[in-house]
Amino acid sequence: MTIRRGALVGCGFFARNHLNAWRELGDRARIVAVCDVDRAKAEQAAADFGIPAFYDDFERMLAEEKPDFVDIVTTAPSHRKLVEACAAHGVAAIVQKPLAPDWEDGCALVDAMDKAGRPLMVHENFRFQAPLLRAAEIARSGVLGEPTWGRFAFRTGYDIYRGQPYLAEVERFVLLDIGVHVLDVARVFMGEAESVYCLGQSIKEGIQGEDQATVLMRHANGAVSVSEGSYASRQEPDLFPQTLIHFEGTKGSIRVEADCRLVVTSPEGNFIEIAKPKPLSWGGEPWLLIQDSVVSTQRHWLDSLDAGTAPATSGHDNLSTFALVEAAYKSIETGGPVKPEAFAAVPA
Repeated sequence: MTIRRGALVGCGFFARNHLNAWRELGDRARIVAVCDVDRAKAEQAAADFGIPAFYDDFERMLAEEKPDFVDIVTTAPSHRKLVEACAAHGVAAIVQKPLAPDWEDGCALVDAMDKAGRPLMVHENFRFQAPLLRAAEIARSGVLGEPTWGRFAFRTGYDIYRGQPYLAEVERFVLLDIGVHVLDVARVFMGEAESVYCLGQSIKEGIQGEDQATVLMRHANGAVSVSEGSYASRQEPDLFPQTLIHFEGTKGSIRVEADCRLVVTSPEGNFIEIAKPKPLSWGGEPWLLIQDSVVSTQRHWLDSLDAGTAPATSGHDNLSTFALVEAAYKSIETGGPVKPEAFAAVPA
C-alpha cells in the first residue's frame, strides 16, 4: 500500500486532533512537514509529533517538500490563498470548514482546484461522527420511507471562546462555525433545500456576531426541517459536542438522543442502538466524539485518493452546504425566505 506524504498548515488549537489522527492512519499516510505563520507553533508541533520539517512560509514548504496532499487547518479567511497555492503546485488538499469566509472565496478556490485537476475535500467531520453515520445509514436504507420532517440541533453553553478566542470577534459567527455542520447533516438526511428562512440572535455580551441561529427549510422533495445552532444555551447536562436529531419518514422515524442513543421506529421493528465513537489513546471527553470523527474523515480522504473518486464532502458538494449558509445570512438580512439556488453553482 502506498504511504502518502502529507503536509499540514495551521498549528493552532484544533490541529492537534488532525495530527493525532494522522498518527492513527500512519500505515497509509505520514505528515512530513508542518507550517504556521507563527514559526514557534510550527516548531513545537513538529517536535511534539516527530515531524521532520517545519516552516513559516507555505509556498516554500510546497516547493521543497512536494507533498502528495496538504491538510489545511487554518481559519477561513486564509483558505483561498492556501488552496490556490496548492492548485498552482498541483497538490491535493483537504481543508477545514468553513470552506471560506464568503461565497466568492468558496467558488474561487473550488474553481482553482478544478482547473488544476486536483482533488479537494472539506473536513466536514460531523458527517463522520459515529452516531450520525449510523443514523444516516438507517435513514438511507429506505426502511423509514421518504423524508417528511426533521430537526437537527446543536445547542451548548460550553466555553468555546477559551480555545478559540477569535470567535468573539467575527461578524458571521455561529452559522459559519457550527451551523455549517448542522446544515450539512440536514442535507444528508433531508436532501437539497429550495427555501431557507433564518432567525439569528446575539445573546452573549461582547461578541460581534450571532451566537444562536434557527433555520427553517423546505426541501425539494417537500420535506421540512429545522436546524439549530447555539453557543448560548444554558442547560444541565450540557451535551457538548453532541448533535441531536429527530428524523421522520413516511414509514417510520429515528432519533439520535444524548450519549449516542439511537431510537428507531419502523415497520420492520422498533429498536434502540448505541453508536458510540471508538476509544482513542490520545482522546478524551468531551471531545472524543469529534476526535473519532476526525480520524474517520481523514480515512475517507485517503480512501477517495486511493480509489480516484471524489470524496463525499468534495469542494463542489460543500458549496451546496455553503449555499444554505449564505441563504441563511441573506434571510436574516431581509427578514424573509431565500432560495439557495441563487448561490448553487460555481461561476463560469
